[in-house]
This record gives sequence, C-alpha cells and structure tokens, in this order.
Amino acid sequence: MAARKTPSKPKKNRIFDPKLFLAKVGAGRRVVHFPQDQRIFSQGEPADAVFYIQRGQVKLAVVSRQGKEAVIGLLESGDFFGEGCLAGQATRMATASARSDCSIARLEKAAIFRVLHDEPAFSELFLMHLLSRNIRIEEDLVDHLFNSSEKRLARVLLLLANFGKPGEPRTVIPKISQETLAEIIGTTRSRVSFFMNRFRKLGFIAYNGTLEVNSSLLNVVLHD
Repeated sequence: MAARKTPSKPKKNRIFDPKLFLAKVGAGRRVVHFPQDQRIFSQGEPADAVFYIQRGQVKLAVVSRQGKEAVIGLLESGDFFGEGCLAGQATRMATASARSDCSIARLEKAAIFRVLHDEPAFSELFLMHLLSRNIRIEEDLVDHLFNSSEKRLARVLLLLANFGKPGEPRTVIPKISQETLAEIIGTTRSRVSFFMNRFRKLGFIAYNGTLEVNSSLLNVVLHD
C-alpha cells in the first residue's frame, strides 16, 4: 500500500519592502556615500542610472551656455532623481550635487526596469514620486509666471520648512545660501537679502546661525 503524502503547506506570500530593497546592495544597485558639495553627476554626462536619496539633501542645477546657473530642485531623503534616463534621455540635463553628507542608492537602468516590472509595491512608490514631481513642476511654473519674486521666495522658504507636506512642519530649515535662493526664484542675491531682512523685521523668519520659518510667512503667499 502506497504511503500517504503529507500535504505541502501553502507558501506564504513574500512581502516586498521597497525601502529595504533600496537600502541593500544587489545586482545593478549599490549604495554610495557623498560628502557635502561633492558632485553626483554632471550636466552632459551619460544618463545611465536612477538615484534614490536614503539620507541627506541634493541640489539639481542647470547651467546655460552663457554660464548662468539656475537651481531647479532641492531634494531630500525619500526622493528619486535622474529618472529621465528611463524615458530615453541620453545625457544628464542637470548637475546633481550633495548639499549635505548623503547616502544614495544608485540603480542601473536594467535593474530599475526589472524591479518596476516584477514588484507592484515598488512601481506604486515610483509612480507616486513621478506624480508628486509633476505637480511640483506645474506649481513652480505657475509661481514663476504669476507671482512676484517676494512671493516666490516666501513659497520656497515654506516648502523647505515642509509647510503643506505630510507630517509636522519643521521650524528650522537646512542651511541654504542667499545665492542658492536667488538661483531658485530667478532674481539677484541683493533682492533676496532685501526680502529676507523684511521678513525678519516682520517676524516671519528669524536667523542667527540657523534659519527659522514661522507659519505667519504664509501671509506673504496668500496676500494679493
């Protein structure tokens, strides 16, 4: 008489954690550490990978043929960048540099295409990033087209302080120079200095080694 086979236990569904995946070294991906001010990639270099910020802040800047620089993005932990290579971008359109000491996951094109195809949880995370980035770009465009440089500066400071984002706003924002603020909003450093002094006198911000942003700065953005 043939022995009965013991019923095999059903396999548990494997839980894929995108953040854990991005934190580990594997095929086509590695974690790289960049000290403050070090370039991650330069404008014009081959676009062959996507990056994910585990820790730190990253600046994206574009330089025109005339040598004028514009800051097009200040990114933080949890942000992707360099994703243009997935849509056929052959060379980098901007320069990425570390605003602070950073830990960054680098995913080669083949590796990220593979995980996007195989893991719905990762696809959802990446899609939400793309949608959020698109909304931010549209808001930035409207801001530049219709708002004064004073309002644009106030909006940037509020965004750096996480006002309007999930979670509690932070009072003290990461150190940022007036030159960088001028490059972001498209004005001169002297104008930024003028507005910053005005905001300080009105109690909207405070700075003494660190920059503190008060919620009352919203009055500048909301005022017509």
